[in-house]
Amino acid sequence: MGHKSYSIVEGGGVTTPKGFKAGGLHCGLKKTDRHDLGMIVCEVPAAAAAVYTTNLFQAAPLLVTRESLSEGGTLRAVIVNSGNANACTGEQGETDARAMQANTAEALGVSKDQVAVASTGVIGELLKMDRVIPGIEKLPGRLRSDIQGSDDFCQAILTTDLVKKVSCVSLSVDGRQVTIAGAAKGSGMIHPNMATMLGFVTTDARIGSALLQEVLREVTNVSFNMITVDGDTSTNDMLVAMASGLAENEELTRNHPDFPAFVDGLRHVCAELAKAIARDGEGATKLIETTVIGAASDEAAQAIAKTIIGSSLVKSAVYGADANWGRIIAAVGRAGQPVNVGTVDIRLGNILVLEQSRPIPFDEEIALEYLKGDTVGINVNLNMGSGQATAWGCDLTYDYVRINAAYRT
Repeated sequence: MGHKSYSIVEGGGVTTPKGFKAGGLHCGLKKTDRHDLGMIVCEVPAAAAAVYTTNLFQAAPLLVTRESLSEGGTLRAVIVNSGNANACTGEQGETDARAMQANTAEALGVSKDQVAVASTGVIGELLKMDRVIPGIEKLPGRLRSDIQGSDDFCQAILTTDLVKKVSCVSLSVDGRQVTIAGAAKGSGMIHPNMATMLGFVTTDARIGSALLQEVLREVTNVSFNMITVDGDTSTNDMLVAMASGLAENEELTRNHPDFPAFVDGLRHVCAELAKAIARDGEGATKLIETTVIGAASDEAAQAIAKTIIGSSLVKSAVYGADANWGRIIAAVGRAGQPVNVGTVDIRLGNILVLEQSRPIPFDEEIALEYLKGDTVGINVNLNMGSGQATAWGCDLTYDYVRINAAYRT
C-alpha cells in the first residue's frame, strides 16, 4: 500500500472539520428515549454531492434532496430522522419531507434548497409530523461544534444498529491541514449499490461540487458498494458529502498534487464506515473480509467477492466456524465472471485450503480456531490477470432471523 497520505484522527467526528456543527434529540418517533432526530449544519454554503439507492421505490426524502442537489448545488444543512423511513407514503410522504426541509430552513435562516433530508426506519407509515416539527424547532439550540455534537447526531440516525459508526482522518493539502469525517448507520437490508444505510461526510477541503460528486461516486464503488449483509437493497439509502472549504487550500482539481491524498483519505473514511456497517449486521458475530486477486478485471473481482460474501451458505459456514471451502468455490463459479477452473487458490486467513483448484490437507483444529475469531478473511487468487477487489459482509446467525421476524412489531 505504501506510505499513507493521511493520519487517523482518534475521537474525531462529523464536527471535527472546520465549519460544522451537529446535534440530535428525541422527538418521539422511537418508542425508546434514544435520539431520533439529527442535524448537521455548515456555517457557510458547502459544496455538496450525493449518491442514492438503486431501488426503484425511492423514499420521499431522496426526491427532495435530489432536487436540491440537481444542479451540483450547495448545502447548509442535513436533517435526518430515524424510526420512520417515510417511504411508500405517497403524496403525503412527499409533503412531509418538504415540510421537514422548509422547517429546517426556517429554523436556521437558510434557503430551503440548501437543506438535504434523510429518513430511516419502518417503510409505509406516515411520519408523526406533530413530533418532528417541534423537534426541528428545538434542534438549532442543541447544535455543537465539539465531539458531543457528532455523538448526538450519530445516535439520532440509528435503527437496529448496535453501535455508532464514525471515522475521521486528516491530511495536508497545500501545507494546510484538511480533515475528512463521516458518520453512518446501517445493519440490515444491506446490499451493494448502497445498502439500507445513510452516510454523511463532512470535510473542510476546498473542492467544487462537480468534482466532489465524481470522487464520491468513485469511492462509493470500492467502499459502500462492496458490502452486503442480506442481499436486500433499501428504499432510503443515501450518502451525502459536504465540503466547507474553510481549510483554505487552493481548490482541489484532478491535477492538484495533493488530490490523490484527498481521495485516499475519503476512501479510508468510507471504507471504515462500510466495514463498521458490515460488522454490525443484524445478529452478526463476525466481519467477513473477502479479497479476490488475479481476476480478469477489477469488475470481475468485485462481482466474485460480492457473490462470496453474499452467499447464505458461506455466511452460515463462517457462523458455525466450518472450514467448508466448497461453499466458497461454488460462489466463485456462479458469479458469472471469467474463471479458469484449474487455477484457483483459496485461503482462510493464511491457511491454504485449495491450490490450483485442488484440495490441500490442512489442520482442521487450527482452521476452527481461526474461524472462531471476530474477523474472518477469505482470500481467493484466480491466477488469471491483475484484477482485484475487497468486499465486506458478516455471518448469518439465528439472531438475524429473530430481529427481522419482528422488525415492524
